[in-house]
Amino acid sequence: MRLSERAITGVKSFLFVAALLPLAYLSAGAFLFPDWLGTNPAEAITRSNGDWALRLLLLTLTVTPMRQLSGWAWLLRLRRQIGLFAFFYVLLHVSSYVSFDHVFDVGEIFRDIVKRPFITVGFAAFVMLTPLALTSTNAMVRRLGARRWQVLHRLVYLIAPLAVLHFWWMVKRDLTEPIIYALLLGVLLGYRVYARTRRPLSRAPVAARS
Repeated sequence: MRLSERAITGVKSFLFVAALLPLAYLSAGAFLFPDWLGTNPAEAITRSNGDWALRLLLLTLTVTPMRQLSGWAWLLRLRRQIGLFAFFYVLLHVSSYVSFDHVFDVGEIFRDIVKRPFITVGFAAFVMLTPLALTSTNAMVRRLGARRWQVLHRLVYLIAPLAVLHFWWMVKRDLTEPIIYALLLGVLLGYRVYARTRRPLSRAPVAARS
């Protein structure tokens, strides 16, 4: 299925609005309806931002399989927008942690990163995700060169497992949600391994006939 430029613009606009809805909900809860966020609004805000960051990060990894399986090449034009929104919610998540949990106490934050494994892996994922967001523009692709840009952005295959692990270790009781995310990530990464191993096989018959 091919979409016109106007249709793609419409999809991007819809995606933009949809991606901001979680923030709108949190803002309404913080300023208008505090009961929405429960007895610990700060924790609810931090947790929600982290949840949406992880969901959007996994959504970026679904773009390639969906494009390959459906043949809808225009899906690739959504990946950058989804990835930047994932980073946006990561920034909100980290900012909430820094301000609400530690009130900008750098020493305490550093000790937390060193002592608590789920904070360690989460911070590592954040550090690695930052250069991906900063180099997401066409100008940076040209400056780095396509090959180096692709190598850098393959860090997402490490970032996503770290993000899932961060969430898994953070959850203390019900592991249902982190298990779902881990299974989804396993499928997305497994598909890529399968697709890569199938490429030489798909070319072999052509070479044999030529």
